[in-house]
Order: sequence, then C-alpha cells, then structure tokens
Amino acid sequence: MDNDILYIPIWDDLQKDEANRLVGPIVVIGASGFIGANLFHSLRMLRNDVYAVSRNPQKSWRLAGIDSSRLINLDITDLEQVQKVIQNLKPQTVFNLSAYGAYARQTDSEQIHLTNYIGTLNLIRPLMDTGCSAFIQAGTSSEYGLNCTFPNEMSELIPNSDYAVSKVSASYLIKYYGTVHNLPSVNLRLYSIYGPWEERDRLIPSIINFGLLGKYPKLVNPTISRDFVYIDDCTNALVKAALTACRTNPGISLNIASGLKTTLSDVANTAQDLFKIEQEPQFGSMPNRKWDLSEWYGNPQLAKDILGWESSTSFKAGLKLTADWEQEATARLKHVTVPLKDKKITAILACYKDNQSIPLLYERLSAMFQKSGYDYEIIFVNDASPFNDEQVIAEICTNDSHVIGISHSRNFGSQSAFMSGMELSSGDAVILMDGDGQDPPEVIPDFIEKWEEGYEIIYGNRIKREAPIHMQFLYKLFYRIFKKMSDVNIPVDAGDFSLINRKAADHMLKFSEKDIFIRGLRAWIGFRQIGVPYVRPERLFGFSTNNFFKNVWWAKKGIFSFSIKPLQYIQTLGFVVFMITVALSMFYIIKYFVAPPENAKGITTLILLMMGLGGIQLISISILGDYIGKIIEEVKNRPKFIRDKIIHNGKVYNRQQEINKVINDIKKQGIL
Repeated sequence: MDNDILYIPIWDDLQKDEANRLVGPIVVIGASGFIGANLFHSLRMLRNDVYAVSRNPQKSWRLAGIDSSRLINLDITDLEQVQKVIQNLKPQTVFNLSAYGAYARQTDSEQIHLTNYIGTLNLIRPLMDTGCSAFIQAGTSSEYGLNCTFPNEMSELIPNSDYAVSKVSASYLIKYYGTVHNLPSVNLRLYSIYGPWEERDRLIPSIINFGLLGKYPKLVNPTISRDFVYIDDCTNALVKAALTACRTNPGISLNIASGLKTTLSDVANTAQDLFKIEQEPQFGSMPNRKWDLSEWYGNPQLAKDILGWESSTSFKAGLKLTADWEQEATARLKHVTVPLKDKKITAILACYKDNQSIPLLYERLSAMFQKSGYDYEIIFVNDASPFNDEQVIAEICTNDSHVIGISHSRNFGSQSAFMSGMELSSGDAVILMDGDGQDPPEVIPDFIEKWEEGYEIIYGNRIKREAPIHMQFLYKLFYRIFKKMSDVNIPVDAGDFSLINRKAADHMLKFSEKDIFIRGLRAWIGFRQIGVPYVRPERLFGFSTNNFFKNVWWAKKGIFSFSIKPLQYIQTLGFVVFMITVALSMFYIIKYFVAPPENAKGITTLILLMMGLGGIQLISISILGDYIGKIIEEVKNRPKFIRDKIIHNGKVYNRQQEINKVINDIKKQGIL
C-alpha cells in the first residue's frame, strides 16, 4: 500500500500555493514522527525538493515506500553528522520537529535534554554558517507548564517536567539567535495536535479504534482538558511561519492553538455521537498522567495577527477525518506497534521449501514481538527455494515494514543464510531460526528473559525432539562426540536456534572463513552463554530436507571446523600400528630361529593385514583430504553467499547497485 493512497491533506489551493513558495531545499527533521511525517507527505505531493530526516527513516512505518534518495539518516545530537548533512544539502527551509520525552515511555532525562536542547543548538550552529531562509522549531504548550489556562506568549513559563524545561530552553535558543544574530527563526508552541499517523497508544487513535467497535477505551478524569488542533491546520501553520514570522519577527514564539477548552468528557460525547456508542464511558478507569491538567488550552491571537492563521477544523470534523483515514489504512496499521522498550530485536529465518510455514511463523513471531514491548524486524532469507518462498515473503513485506526479504542466487545453505541476514540486521540482538517451524517462536520470550538478565548468547537446548527413536539416539550421540572432540566447550543438544546480542553478532560477522558452522562459532567467541530447554517439534509441513548422508556431512562439517583431534587420532593409530608391527617382527624373527618353518604359511594373515592397513590408510587419507578440502575452500576466498534480490518496504531491489544502496541504508539503522 502506497502512502499516497493513505494520506490526502485538506489544504486548499491558497495553502498549497503557500507551500510552493517555500525556499528549497526543504528538510523535515523528525520526519519519522507523527507531525513530521504529515508535513513531509503534504509537501512532497507538491514538490520534489523535500527530504525526510531522522535517526532511522528507513524503518519508519510512516515513511514506507518513500524513495530512499529522499530519506536522510541523522542523529541531531551528533554535531559532526549535522555539519556534514547541512554542508552537503545546504537546506534553505528547515522544520525541526524532532523531540524526545513527549511520550510516557520516554523517561531518560539526559536524552530529553540532549535531544531537545543540544540537538537544536547543533542544528542552529552550521545553519548560521551556510545561511537559511527559515528555521521553524516545534515547541510545545508544555512550556507553560502549570500556567496553562489560556496563556498568551508573554505569560510566565512554569514548566513541570524535564521535557517542558528542555523545550523552554530551546525556545530561548531561538529567541537569542533570532533577535541577536538575525537567524530567520520562530518557535511554535504546538497544542494537542491529532490526526492521521498518530501513535497507536495516544488518546485519539484509541478513541477511534474502540469507537469503531462501539466501545470506549479506558479513560482518565473527565475534567482533564486539551486544546485540540487538527494536523493539517498545524502543518499549514508551520508553512505560514516559514513565509512570514521567520522574516518579520525572528526569534518569536507563537501559540498554535484553537483557543477552545475540550475536556475528556467532551471527547467522549463527540465520539458517542460520531460512532453511535451505546455504552457509557468509564472515567477514572485508568490513572491520570503526572502532567494531566484540567485547564489546558491556549490563546492563539498572536498567531492570527502575525501569521494570519487560525484553526479552521472543528474537533468533530477532525475526528471524522481521522476515523476515515484509520479505516482506509487498516491493512497498514495492523502491523504497527508502539515499542515500550528502547531496544530492538531481529529475527532471521533461513528458508528452503518453507512456503507453507512462512506465513504461520510470521503471524506467530509478530504476535510474540508485539507482546514483548520491543521494537523488532523479521528477516526471511530465501535460500533459492524451488518452491514459491520468494513470492510468499514478498507479499508479507508489502504489508508490513517490519519485514525484510532476501533471496540468494543459489542454495548456499542455512549457515550462509543466517550470516546474510545478520549482515543486514539492525537489532540490538538477533534470533536465528529455521523456517520450517521446528524452532517455536513461543520459546523466544525465555531467550529474551535471559538476555535481560545479562546473558549475551542464549541457545535452545533440545531436551527432546519429535523424531524416530533411532534418529533421536544418533543426534544425541553426535553432540556428545562433537563436544568430546571439539577444541572449545560446545554445549550438547544445541542447534542454531539462539539469541545473540549485537556485540557478539558483530564479532561473528568479522570472521573471514567461508565454511561456516554457526553453533561452533557461537561457542568459540565466548561471552556469557546459557541454554534454554525446549522440545523441538517436527516440521510444520512436508519432510525434512536432511537425510542420513546429509546428517553425516553436517557431523563432519562441525568436527573438522572445530577440532584437529582426528589428525591426532591418525597419528596415534599410526604409532600403535607401527609398534604392533615391530612387536610382530620381533616375534617372527625369534620364531624363525627357534623353530624354522618347513614351508610358507600365513598367507591369509598377510592378506588380512594388508587389507586392514590399507583400509586404515584410506580412512586416514580421506580425513586428511577433508581438512585439505576446507583449506582449498578458504584459499579460494569466494563469497559466503550472493544476494539476488532484497525486498524492503514493499519494493523489490534486484540490480546490484540498488541492492548495495538498500543494504547501506538498512545498516545505518543499526549505527545511528
């Protein structure tokens, strides 16, 4: 689904003309957020010199499907990064909508001040050198804090949170650089903006989504009030400020408010009328937030005088517009989550003949991650399956920006598939899984629990597997032989199914060896490791792609990758045979002189000895050949895999130049 279908602003012709008069290039900083995304899309529909800037624009569901050339990765707390972007792009109109601390889950006070104050300062400094036409800072009505009852711009600021303090500080930066250094800048104190693309856990989306079901969400005290401004009125104010106040009143702060006090009771009544809700709202069913106030509304007169702006969309009309959008965007919003935790987890699934199980695993993984509270991504690696794995993965990618698809040019094996996915992953931890359903997603919360305790590698310990009894015995036997022969401490009954934190995964990616055996490398790199017991089921569909000879190959691969003991055993065997030969030689020499033989005897013994020794020699040579073969593979230095396609944000990239670019874009998500 393309974002053009999802969003059509209600700007009139005059407002569109104003947007076209902005001096370009235009950058919208914080474009991954609610207001920034709306402004970016409104402007990009009219002109082609608009750029979406944020820490991770490629992973934003609001920016899915946008040409990557219009997305810029930038952490505004890093001055060096900011200087490079501004020097390269030389933007003329800059909308700074980045913020941290506006949501209850954003509680890191250091990050609040670093982003909202230092980040703003980092933007202003290089813009003073390059020059710009307009710098619009998104302030907040929270700057008034406790003095929130219909304040004008001259009212005392009494901030009541770290977020409010940081935004007040930023407003003074704007005032200083605007009035003293003539930076064409303005600070807009935005009140309660609502509309399409708002966070899923906010009041208005909750009211709409429950209202469409004929219900109310949990509500706080009915007297709590807000001053609601529809998003398109807000973005129009941002444009007007860039055209007027930045030049006529640099450094000024303006209230972007409707001037109307709307209580939670008013919101419930409007929703009841719009959605025909029969039940009564249950006020007080959830606790008030610490910043909730009962007289929170603003005075918009100065914005009207200076900008010629006023809020023109009534709350009921805006609620209806947002509800219509919510229904239109149902397919996209189905997969949108609100991460409650700062960290991100990547699941990597190696797929071969798994077209039937992929959709089921996707649903189970999505449900599990959404409950976990972590941000997440799912990478399906199609290792040249002869079935329609690629088409199934592409369909999932089209509807969910959390999912990335990779297709290899041929079958390189599951180990290479995992490494291919790890290279693209941006999570703070990666989870390796087979795509056949034998690694149950429901075990992952146990992995995460151990990760939260401080373990860096958590592997699945197969206490039982659903397989024929003889195969269960052979698998257990192999792991114990492997552990005994390995040069490192290999856990028994542990396959590839595991969680590996970012630090450990990055070390694994540094290895240059081509013949990968991940469960061995995982043990070799060390770090704090622990196993989680689970029962390994059979494949969800079809039959295993492994047979007896393939399992023998796997066993040899593991042993020859992490042990030189077979060579030591050959040496020991050779020494033992040599000593037996010496002993037999002495025996026959003595016997010859003591009791000389009348005729030649022992031909059978000689033949058996020759065949036995010949067999030992052949086995020894074959073991040496396996080691030499591994050396040859490493010396060739061929790549571990070749990617044929990458499917990201609903688009298929199959040209090498496109693949390289999207890989770089995705990798930036883990850096910035």
